[in-house]
Amino acid sequence: MQKITPFLWFQDNVQQAVEFYVSVFANSRVVEVGRAGSGWRSATFELEGQTLMAFAGGPKYSFTPAISLFVSCETQPEVDELWEKLSVGGAGHRCGWLKDQFGLSWQIIPRTLGRLLFDPDPEKAQRVLQAMLKMDKIDIAGLERAYAGG
Repeated sequence: MQKITPFLWFQDNVQQAVEFYVSVFANSRVVEVGRAGSGWRSATFELEGQTLMAFAGGPKYSFTPAISLFVSCETQPEVDELWEKLSVGGAGHRCGWLKDQFGLSWQIIPRTLGRLLFDPDPEKAQRVLQAMLKMDKIDIAGLERAYAGG
């Protein structure tokens, strides 16, 4: 069992949010639901093996980009699919960040970025950084071109 679990405070749309997130990620499921009348008051759910909790806490608090969920992607099609699904009703931001329709921030990041960005050659790493800073959704081919000097 995981010792630390992200706890997400939603206005009142816990069921909609959790069902949306579970539909986006293939290896996901709703684990438990706490009901209040006919609606969901809370839920525990898993996204790709990561347990999260959601709570309908009302309008007192809202999400900020100061915390985000980081998704490590293997391929450009995976980046593209997650970006497209999660940004519907939300907005894309620089460097692989997006805000979804519920206001939660996500980072959709290919593993390639870390490998190229932390290359021991500072010139290559700097070119990759400069390319990334111009991107909203991360483009692996664009990063690789910058790395190669093109």
